[in-house]
Amino acid sequence: MWISIEDGAEVGAVKSKLQALGLWTRVLKGRSGAGLIVDPGSAAVSPEVILAVAGVADVSVEPSAHPGVDASAHRPVVIAGRVIGGGAPLLMAGPCSVESEAQIHASAQMVARAGAAFLRGGAFKPRTSPYAFCGTGREGLSWMRDAADAHGLGVITEVLGEGDVEEVAACADLLQIGARNMQNFALLRAIGATGKPTLLKRGMGSLVDEWLLAAEHLLAAGGGPVIFCERGIRGFEPSYRNVLDLSAVALLKHVHGQIVVVDPSHAAGRRDLIGPLSRAALAVGADGLLVEAHPDPAAARSDGPQALHARELEAIGQDVIAEADRRGRPQSRRAAS
Repeated sequence: MWISIEDGAEVGAVKSKLQALGLWTRVLKGRSGAGLIVDPGSAAVSPEVILAVAGVADVSVEPSAHPGVDASAHRPVVIAGRVIGGGAPLLMAGPCSVESEAQIHASAQMVARAGAAFLRGGAFKPRTSPYAFCGTGREGLSWMRDAADAHGLGVITEVLGEGDVEEVAACADLLQIGARNMQNFALLRAIGATGKPTLLKRGMGSLVDEWLLAAEHLLAAGGGPVIFCERGIRGFEPSYRNVLDLSAVALLKHVHGQIVVVDPSHAAGRRDLIGPLSRAALAVGADGLLVEAHPDPAAARSDGPQALHARELEAIGQDVIAEADRRGRPQSRRAAS
């Protein structure tokens, strides 16, 4: 936002009056006179209120680069009968990858017992090494859908490539776009064209504006609601996997009015930190948690060190219920049909 100052007005006095409204500004001077640039982090103040300040000549607001995202602000959504973004947080949980029919059914039972709303798991897995386990593919999708249905859960799973979009969309209630694909614009357009809800993970080194614009690509292509997922950004500390950016969660939730969930599993990379990070995420207003859990983490074919045991997942579920109670709303259940 650019604020022009009237000729003869004392810039410092105008700046002080704006600061009293919660606007932090910087002075810029040019041939046409002095003006003020409003810094990020300032309060949301309408141009009409600013124009009423003595000494202000004009206010210029740049058009938003993501109008579709802005239009979705403060709007809860219903996915697979569950209300998301309506005040009460919810839990999404399951293994990193779908390994076998027996494993995903056992996972679904464990996830439902913990009070989760969605079963997560990767039938198609992006792996850094081409020799690592990359999931069970189409067969895994079918196993996951059957397991979720047997326990009253929704399904969230990742889409890796354009060729898989139609098949994954037919199985999943919520399509996940992983960190590596956040700016795969061809994939975003293909997923958006399905009209399905999407969970958009933040890239490992992506700015919040880039994240918002990735969501705009989905919406511009005709996509359904976008849920943002903070999963940690790359840092330099080797004691944990990524840096969980809770400032970004608070910014998206409280400034941009978006639905945001947090993946503490990929942020920590170790199960002993998932509980504290989950509570911190809920404290800043996250709408839910996306957590990795496995019936037998020691035998997991991917991400075993960060997968929770059943009892640890149940403790996370209790934290979610407690936060729902604290916010004064009932825990999210199936919406009335």
